[in-house]
Amino acid sequence: MRTTMTSSCFKSLFAARAYILFGALLMVAGSLFAASGIYTFTLNSIDGQPAPLGNYKGKVVLVVNVASQCGYTPQYSALEATYEKYRDQGFVILGFPANNFGAQEPGTNEEIKTFCTRKYSVTFPMYSKISVKGADQAPLYAYLTKDTGTGISGEIKWNFTKFLVDRNGNVVQRFEPEVTPDSKEVIAAIEKQLKQ
Repeated sequence: MRTTMTSSCFKSLFAARAYILFGALLMVAGSLFAASGIYTFTLNSIDGQPAPLGNYKGKVVLVVNVASQCGYTPQYSALEATYEKYRDQGFVILGFPANNFGAQEPGTNEEIKTFCTRKYSVTFPMYSKISVKGADQAPLYAYLTKDTGTGISGEIKWNFTKFLVDRNGNVVQRFEPEVTPDSKEVIAAIEKQLKQ
């Protein structure tokens, strides 16, 4: 009888400890995934090479869906100026060309790169053309529009929507297309994140 009780108690104690350990591992894994934010995504650069967003760990990032034939296209100038001003402080802009709105980005990746370089002297990283909404939405934009919380998530309305990401990969703010990259609002938000 004593052996049976001891064995039963031992099994219960072992099961309880295993359950607690498993729960702790799940919580750690969950927090690691949550903390990774945009770093889990890899997309192709404008030159067609894999370009993991994890390469920007520790930097403040502005993610922007761009287009070459949009009324907001002149924002490329302000994007480049903002990038040049803050890049040495750990800031980067990532441009994602998309043809989702008014067919305003019809070109190939090569044509987009040439346009951005010649017309706006863009030096910040540009990615291959993607879809930012709809059935073929890129996983990065599914994350940005669905999993980033109140005030940030929501469907992309037009070209040049901007997402500000902190040094830990968490999306902290969203700016709609009409808010220019050099506006007081955007600059203040960038500077705040750079100080943290």
